[in-house]
Amino acid sequence: MGDGDELHEEERFDVLTKTGLKTGISKPRSAVHRDGDYHRAVHVWIFAESTQQLLLQKRADHKDSWPGLWDISSAGHVSAGDASLITARRELLEELGVNLPNDAFELLFVFLQECVTNGGKFIDNEFDDVYLVTTLAPIPLEAFTLQESEVSAVKYISIEEYKSLLVKGDPEYVPYNLEGQYGQLFDIICKRYQNNMEARGLLLQKKLNRYAPISLDAELIGLSKEDKEALVLLIQAARIMDDIFYEQVWSSNSSLREWLKGHAQVSEFDMLKWKYYSINKSPWSCLDENEAFLTTADSAVKLLPEATRKVAGWKGLEYKAAFPLVKPPGASFYPPDMDKMQPISLYFYLFALYMDNIAITYISLFRLLWKEFELWKKGLSDNEKQDVTGFFNVIRRHSDSHSKNIAVISNPNPTSDLYIIPFSQEYSAFLSKAAELLHKAGDLTTSPSLKRLLHSKADAFLSNDYYDSDIAWMELDSKLDVTIGPYETYEDVLFGYKATFETFIGIRDDKATAQLKLFGDNLQVLEQNLPMDNMYKSQDVISAPIRVIQLVYNSGDVKGPQTVAFNLPNDERIVKDRGSSMVMLKNISEAKFKLILQPIADLCIVKEQRELVDFDSFFTHTICHECCHGIGPHTITLPSGQTSTVRLELQELHSALEEAKADIVGLWALNFLISKNLLPKTLVKSIYVSFLAGCFRSVRFGLEEAHGKGQALQFNWLFEKGAFVLHPGETFSVDFDKIEGAVEGLSREILTIQAKGDKDAARKLLEEYGEMTQPLNTALGKLARVEVPVDIAPDFPVVTNLLHKK
Repeated sequence: MGDGDELHEEERFDVLTKTGLKTGISKPRSAVHRDGDYHRAVHVWIFAESTQQLLLQKRADHKDSWPGLWDISSAGHVSAGDASLITARRELLEELGVNLPNDAFELLFVFLQECVTNGGKFIDNEFDDVYLVTTLAPIPLEAFTLQESEVSAVKYISIEEYKSLLVKGDPEYVPYNLEGQYGQLFDIICKRYQNNMEARGLLLQKKLNRYAPISLDAELIGLSKEDKEALVLLIQAARIMDDIFYEQVWSSNSSLREWLKGHAQVSEFDMLKWKYYSINKSPWSCLDENEAFLTTADSAVKLLPEATRKVAGWKGLEYKAAFPLVKPPGASFYPPDMDKMQPISLYFYLFALYMDNIAITYISLFRLLWKEFELWKKGLSDNEKQDVTGFFNVIRRHSDSHSKNIAVISNPNPTSDLYIIPFSQEYSAFLSKAAELLHKAGDLTTSPSLKRLLHSKADAFLSNDYYDSDIAWMELDSKLDVTIGPYETYEDVLFGYKATFETFIGIRDDKATAQLKLFGDNLQVLEQNLPMDNMYKSQDVISAPIRVIQLVYNSGDVKGPQTVAFNLPNDERIVKDRGSSMVMLKNISEAKFKLILQPIADLCIVKEQRELVDFDSFFTHTICHECCHGIGPHTITLPSGQTSTVRLELQELHSALEEAKADIVGLWALNFLISKNLLPKTLVKSIYVSFLAGCFRSVRFGLEEAHGKGQALQFNWLFEKGAFVLHPGETFSVDFDKIEGAVEGLSREILTIQAKGDKDAARKLLEEYGEMTQPLNTALGKLARVEVPVDIAPDFPVVTNLLHKK
């Protein structure tokens, strides 16, 4: 409602601290500006892409600040209890009569404005969330419906002319200091549209070259005719998991996907955009700390004829679907504007990102408690709390609906704006189709265990209860191996609560599977000998089944670097009751060793130890890594006596620390098994040197990725302890006299942190060791100069042939 004061009941604002946190106090608008209290507001700029113009509004003459001057397209205070994005939408509707959905608004930065006007009577200390709405062309002026109490006129002005007027201090325009924070608005827009297409194309091609393309021709030997027919249906269901995952990453991801795919043939540059997007499954690059490689200028165009007043001869408002500079840490599991970060911290992060200085990391930003979320959670029943922190639901706002008119949105629960939606409801259109396909495939297959899995998973898609289907997955004994459903929580950077959908379909390698029984059978022995206090050890570890497959197809959460194995389920109830099961993707492992790990070893390992890097050691450690996800602390007892889980206590830090645990404890476990003569002693040195080469492989995934962060932690710890040694020729070696003690020490450190649920200790460890240090930069720089691939980009010709025949 702008800055208007013609209200029967004066508008109230939340009073903030100087760092932007809510104090829990609200005051009338006049009192806030009288006392100089910090508060929140929104600025919305409408930018016409075709003419490079900004829309300005002329403030009404009776306004108590900057009356009669040209200013932002739309602006207004965030009322007490309201959300920023909803306020931005409402202000645009009330002041200009423009009704746009969430995906039209791009949050550029947060601007801290501190000024005094009207002879000291109006003190304005506010955090301004600055949004950009990009339209394809200017909106006809007659399409606007102006709120006369707030706005007397609107006009378009070229961005360069407007910038020049502000620099000159033209008295007809509200002043902004372009040398300060607000200059970013012009810098971001100008940089976005002045980029050289040829240079951007070369950069995208360079990024693509980090992935080595490979065709995975898994043979369908041993499958019955019925299972081959079921396989076609399973691939169709897997593609639906892809559709869901795109939705989960970011709310407007699917529309961007369709836009890029539909325009891929327009030019070579458009094809490069589509190819790199397809690998990352979002506009953020997995190998570049999730830096955006596209901008809103590259995004989908959407037509919304009902967004404004109709104008003869004009088809309606066309806007670019916006996406944030920073990848949403809560993906689309939570409302995009939940106030976990201090606004001032968000500003510094965005500014650092814009200036190409990623010194302020997500971890430092996400330390702050998500007050709104935590306060809401406290008021819920025990069952509702379990849902809130559970894997299989999303959190939404009552006020953030897709209503045609946000002005009439009501909240059926006035005590909170948040509520829970199960996956079965949120993704019902997708899951009902997938369930139908799984039931049909289950009817076809001749394998009893696969039949049970497919029918129970189909039921879970509709009921949202995955317990029985996950048990069926663990008991799967079929030549055609299938993993499908919501499992991993890496996309939920905020808390690590919510699971993403994925699919892995493969042909079981019976010979390799039989050879790995040793690892699953010795999990209890490993648990009882873990390097941590006995009080934390479990007496109920169950042997883990291990299946080796040749991957035929994958989908869903398989973006960027490809996984070589997985240990599931992650549901602590099942891990406690039944343990977990492992699947090894042998053809993926073989491809990564040949195309990536061997060249890394040739460049980064001293000549004397280079021959110790071999596939058997690499694959064996991968097996042990997955086994070690199943041992160590999971369900824990806190000092208060309360039962909890490591995942719930460590929240957003859990994924990186758990990956580090599985890696380093896996290394400890291999040495333990060798010492008990369960594995040949000839493996000792090759396992350690292969692990060293693997450090350089995994850390190249980036520190925003859980495996990369965890790998950096391990490398830096072992390097500090002298177990890894850097030589003058920029090559590395293992000190075999120090490695065993260093591995055991780090294993003890991580296991103890997990057992105690000590988030502060986890953060300290990751901050101290999970960084890109000089030794790591030395190795990575060497690999970059020679252009060794970072990972693989598989395609699946078997699937193409199957679907073509069908």
